[in-house]
Amino acid sequence: MIVILQKTAQDAANFTAQLVANALRDNPKSVLGLATGRTMEPVYERLIKLHKQEKLDFSKCTTFNLDEYVGVSPENPISYRATMQRLLFDHVNVRRAATHVPDGMAKDLAKAGEDYEKAIAKAGGIDFQLLGIGTDGHIGFNEPLSSFASLTREQVLTPVTFKQNAGLCEGKVPTRAMTMGVATILASRRAVMLVTGKKKAKLVAEVIEGPISAMLSASALHFHKDCVVVLDAEAAQELFDRVAKFSDHFETIRTELAKANEAVNGAVRSYESRIRPSGQKLQKLLGKDKELKKIEELPSGETLQ
Repeated sequence: MIVILQKTAQDAANFTAQLVANALRDNPKSVLGLATGRTMEPVYERLIKLHKQEKLDFSKCTTFNLDEYVGVSPENPISYRATMQRLLFDHVNVRRAATHVPDGMAKDLAKAGEDYEKAIAKAGGIDFQLLGIGTDGHIGFNEPLSSFASLTREQVLTPVTFKQNAGLCEGKVPTRAMTMGVATILASRRAVMLVTGKKKAKLVAEVIEGPISAMLSASALHFHKDCVVVLDAEAAQELFDRVAKFSDHFETIRTELAKANEAVNGAVRSYESRIRPSGQKLQKLLGKDKELKKIEELPSGETLQ
């Protein structure tokens, strides 16, 4: 796990968007795993700007969203399908047929989960998985005690998640969702989790530094072979004291090294200033010595021209 600190939430979002853009430029046919939530909104805003200003191309990529509410139609404004259309898909040149969201309206949700896994496999697996984190430490909707071996399935939402999502839903808040499993997420080739804001600072410390636990599904990312966590200064607050100490330590080392380097350079300059005149005199003497040798080697009666 690599942790990258950015000064502000906007900086963190821009950095994360740049990682997505880099993946698309490296491989235009990338399979992207996408997330929703307030944290992702500035990321998608940045990607739209990159598409319009720098011609970032989405035409060949394929996307799979992490989750969708059960019993909510794709046309409903609170659905994640509608949310993704509004926040990203309608503003870039991605093919509608290449964008996938779990089917929360399926009659057989277990089969819908299996079909989603097959679709991911058929696409070649997820190259780049974008993640946020819930206030109870979940990724996707993998609530506390979710198995690390879980695949796409139906999940009952906890009261904590229910409360968190209430502000995003108008009217009745869904109590169930379809979600990629923890194992599905861990199978991605790269995972990038973006976390911003001081409200999640303690949670961030628990996930990054605390023990790996099924109570915090995000902690399973320690098992991921290529995971990047991007934090703003507020989200890193609980890590900050320790980071600051290390930063101060390294800054001291850098300062001392700079001083030592300057001292060495000063000594070299001083030596050169003393030795250069002597060297010049030596060159003159050597030159004269060569001239004398040439004179000695001349046949009798000849002179140097």
